Amino acid sequence: MSLITEAHFWVGVAFVVFLLVLVAAGVHRFAWKALGDAGEKVRAQLDEANRLREEAQALLARIQSDHEQSEKLSAEILANAEEQAKRSQAEAQVRLAEQIERRGQLAERRIAVAEAQAAAEVKAAAGELAAQLAEQVLAARIKVAKTDPLIDLAIGQLAGKLQ
Repeated sequence: MSLITEAHFWVGVAFVVFLLVLVAAGVHRFAWKALGDAGEKVRAQLDEANRLREEAQALLARIQSDHEQSEKLSAEILANAEEQAKRSQAEAQVRLAEQIERRGQLAERRIAVAEAQAAAEVKAAAGELAAQLAEQVLAARIKVAKTDPLIDLAIGQLAGKLQ
């Protein structure tokens, strides 16, 4: 069979003619331009993505630095707080010891004053009792003896003076 009668041959010829028409019309320039434009868009997007990635990395580095600084600062604050708490505790213990000492001294002074008052009251009561007993003894002796009005008057005055 001949080549001219083959359907494949004519499909191939039509395809080649079609391609020549496309080349003559300049479609290949439009295709290259479209591909170039698409490539430029992709390149611009990649550049933008790289720029954003670099910004993100810089931001991440800054955040990590800030985080490290804040951790150091919080550690310092915690150490200072612990030190202050220890100082406050020591001061409180010293103040408590001083207060206990002062209260002990105050209690000792109050006890001494109370003892002195009690001793004075006992002495006063003993003196009063002794005066009453002396009055009773003298009164009993005088009754046995002859009563003198001057002596009775002196004894009455003596009782008033002893109290």
